[in-house]
Amino acid sequence: MELVGMGEVARMERLMPIRELLRVPSPAPTPQALAHDGERLWMGSWTTQRFYGIAPRSFTVFEEANVPGRPVGAVSVGEELRVLCSEGGDADHRFIRRYIPGHGFKTHDAYPAPEDTGSFVAYDGEHVWLSQRYNRRIFELDARYRPQREIGAPAQVLGIAWVSARLYCSLWYGKDGGAKIGRLERSGSIEPIADVPFAAISLTHDGARFWSNDTRADEIVAFTLD
Repeated sequence: MELVGMGEVARMERLMPIRELLRVPSPAPTPQALAHDGERLWMGSWTTQRFYGIAPRSFTVFEEANVPGRPVGAVSVGEELRVLCSEGGDADHRFIRRYIPGHGFKTHDAYPAPEDTGSFVAYDGEHVWLSQRYNRRIFELDARYRPQREIGAPAQVLGIAWVSARLYCSLWYGKDGGAKIGRLERSGSIEPIADVPFAAISLTHDGARFWSNDTRADEIVAFTLD
């Protein structure tokens, strides 16, 4: 059972909620990994173990591919994507893989995740970042995907995204605390800044809006922070 201090609970109760802009059905059940490349949305389904390219206006699938495992997290890196995969069935080994739109996964490019675990990935324009959900940690990775900086999180990390040189996180405080959007402050700590009415699985940004998955509803949600 997760315990949150009374002062922390009182402070979080004063948070403003996110402002939902759009809620659309996922093209496949159990949307998990989510990324935006500035033009198109990409989603990985935990159930089908496939990766989907989604056209922004019609919200139809224009590309899909089998994933070498289950897609956990994804991020756009220039003209490619990086997808964190759970492989080996119950062994659940975690690898970071390259995905090239129009060509699919480069199966020979598989980089082990630090400590063989990891949930979501983000990109700051230079480095890939990786979160560990249950360990409540976020790592900045080097070019070989090895940790070179660590940031502690105040709750489980359900998604991460870099927006305007700031790191944002989807946080889960348990059934009592619920879901929040957090932000890395200059102090070096991640502080909750907005309430979320659902467990927001994965986090990405299209330049104007955040996107996340309401996995229980099989829906993808766009929102802003007011």
